[in-house]
Amino acid sequence: MNNDLFADAARDVLADQCTPHVVRAIEAGGRTAEATTALWEQLEATGLADALLSEDGGGAGLGLGQVFGVLEQCGAHALPLPLGETMVARALLAQAGVARPAGSIALARGEHLADGGLRCALVRSGQVAAAVLVQAGTEWRLMGTGDAQGTPQALALDAALTWTAVQVQAAPAVAVNGALDARTLQAAVVAAQMAGALSSVFQRSLQYANERQQFGRPIGKFQAIQHQLAVMSEHVFAARMAAQLGCSGAGVLPDRLRVATAKARCSEAALVVSELAHAIHGAIGFTEEYDLQLFTRRLHAWRQTAGSEAYWYGVAGEALLDHPGMSLDTVRRITDVDAVL
Repeated sequence: MNNDLFADAARDVLADQCTPHVVRAIEAGGRTAEATTALWEQLEATGLADALLSEDGGGAGLGLGQVFGVLEQCGAHALPLPLGETMVARALLAQAGVARPAGSIALARGEHLADGGLRCALVRSGQVAAAVLVQAGTEWRLMGTGDAQGTPQALALDAALTWTAVQVQAAPAVAVNGALDARTLQAAVVAAQMAGALSSVFQRSLQYANERQQFGRPIGKFQAIQHQLAVMSEHVFAARMAAQLGCSGAGVLPDRLRVATAKARCSEAALVVSELAHAIHGAIGFTEEYDLQLFTRRLHAWRQTAGSEAYWYGVAGEALLDHPGMSLDTVRRITDVDAVL
């Protein structure tokens, strides 16, 4: 099966259903917004949320690398719902024999409280997700968001969530691979989404530079703007290649070192590309009514999600220092992937 079919399906439904107007409506209304329900129903109808499930389980039997295009499209359209994390979470639940809940599922790291409760300091999309698959130490639990005590965070749809001891005990425990780390899994998904958002920011900046007139000609004709666009393109395409590496592999579990490379490169690019995009757009790019900020706000938030570039460069650096042979061998292990591109 051509995996581009899944990316094309995601592109079509998101272009039609996830417009900037819908994104703003969901950000304003959260879980209770009619737009939230309508958009999620459209995504469910495509079958994308179950793509990582086995064919016997009602899915397409794909691996994380094969749905890279879907994750990229989520970022390219500023999707305000955690489709990518839901895909991964459903696959993990199916492997553990745990029934999946209706609605979207976010991924998060949490900590056990002294009274037996559970707290997640930050859940991306926590205000719209129906449930959260939480890793606290070596324990994983599937927690519903409806009864959680929530506190809004900086990005409109994020939240800090806390559950009582009673709620924790009532929630199903999820048995996962002991080597699995929620941070690594989330970083792989987020890097792919960042690649899509970076591409959208670049394309919007290129279009604006060709349309905006100054001194009788498009500003894109000026050498300074051309230089900024050239720098943006270098970061965008390098980040996309790194994000593909981070998702490479046949299964659901990514390689941690490749994820480190992907997330570090995408987070680094997010800062540079956002700055240059706003420099090219000028004051209009910062206004709430202009769509650019829908992407750059997410890029800044995703830059910190599951570890910033500093954290993941540290992971990569430790791997290089621990490797007994040449550093080039480690680089080859990261980049020598069959059919990644």
